[in-house]
Amino acid sequence: MSTAPERTARTYAPAPVAFDVERVRRDFPALHQRVRNRPLVYLDNAATTQKPQGVIDALEHYYRFDNANVHRGVHTLSERATAAYEGAREKVRAFLNARSTKEIVFTRGTTEAINLVAASWGRANLRAGDEVLITEMEHHSNIVPWQMLCEQTGATLKVAPITDEGELILERFDALLSERTRLVGVVHCSNALGTINPIERIIERAHAAGAVVLLDGAQSVAHLAVDVQKLGCDFFAFSGHKLYGPTGIGVLYGREKHLAAMPPYQGGGEMIKFVSFDRTVYNDLPYRFEAGTPHISGAIGLGAAIDYVKGLGLESIAAYEHELLGYATEALTAVSGLRLIGTAREKASILSFALERIHPHDVGSILDHEGVAIRAGHHCAMPVMQHYCVPATARASLAMYNTRADIDALVRAIHRVKEVFR
Repeated sequence: MSTAPERTARTYAPAPVAFDVERVRRDFPALHQRVRNRPLVYLDNAATTQKPQGVIDALEHYYRFDNANVHRGVHTLSERATAAYEGAREKVRAFLNARSTKEIVFTRGTTEAINLVAASWGRANLRAGDEVLITEMEHHSNIVPWQMLCEQTGATLKVAPITDEGELILERFDALLSERTRLVGVVHCSNALGTINPIERIIERAHAAGAVVLLDGAQSVAHLAVDVQKLGCDFFAFSGHKLYGPTGIGVLYGREKHLAAMPPYQGGGEMIKFVSFDRTVYNDLPYRFEAGTPHISGAIGLGAAIDYVKGLGLESIAAYEHELLGYATEALTAVSGLRLIGTAREKASILSFALERIHPHDVGSILDHEGVAIRAGHHCAMPVMQHYCVPATARASLAMYNTRADIDALVRAIHRVKEVFR
């Protein structure tokens, strides 16, 4: 493995005037606390984002006033809960620009959404000799389900490699596509490297080869506007907790023609129209994939998170985070002995790095004592670590409520790490 070449310096425009980060920060109660007797600097947003007060209020309102099961009740609380739950589905549909709410399935998160596709679409469509194509930068959630499926069906898993900058080698990706490729699973934005993949080109090439495309959007929906109709993807998965919403709730978007042909993922209540000991008639879309009592409050909280993000405007958020990424990249690059891992030309606000002769876990622990919260580990992307020949990285991931002062605190804390190990 070679080290990444020097990158050409870029000029980053100042943050958009309309984006008032201090006002945004006031909406997030968790940011205003002290850790280790220091003001919290929260830079672990790729793992989970903090929640605005509006999301917290929506959860409280449901449990205080509307706590009831959905769809099957005829009393007032159930009707209100059902309206809020299905209202959240419509908010997700509009957020992704899906054609119909029939294409929006609530899941526990990105992981379950991908497993749903692997188990339902995959078992119905893959046979021995077929191929699934993914990339070297995938999260484990977009690797392991396909490995399991290939073991069960006799299909083969193919992996498109990346460069040392963390960019997909498109020529190798194209070469791996063939008439045997049935599904392409690709991350929209890498959680370990920040790379934003050229999704439109990937989808076009995959469809030309006759393959179905699943996008892992866990890291992209909080940073980029997503239009599934414009993209033309067949499936898109994301998690609410990385979009300033609750944990335990996620979404699978699937084109209606695919979902309608897929068998249910789980059996139980709600996913049926009729049950006897002789036969079962499955429910309509999307309910056939939502067996049992759903995460009602989670869906409602996700809807509130979408309202919040849309109120700020994803274009404004993206512009502000791009400026912040540029500032952070220049600041970290100036630290001697620090190596940035993932220097793609197109990337989101994720900075993975390694400090010479210092383990990332030690970096993370000392930074915590300085009040700075980052992630240290393999980030559920062990093949990425293997590519760079490192056991782990330290990762600072930025969100719309972070500031230049947060970056300055991170750099000071890194220098403190170096002092400790000097």
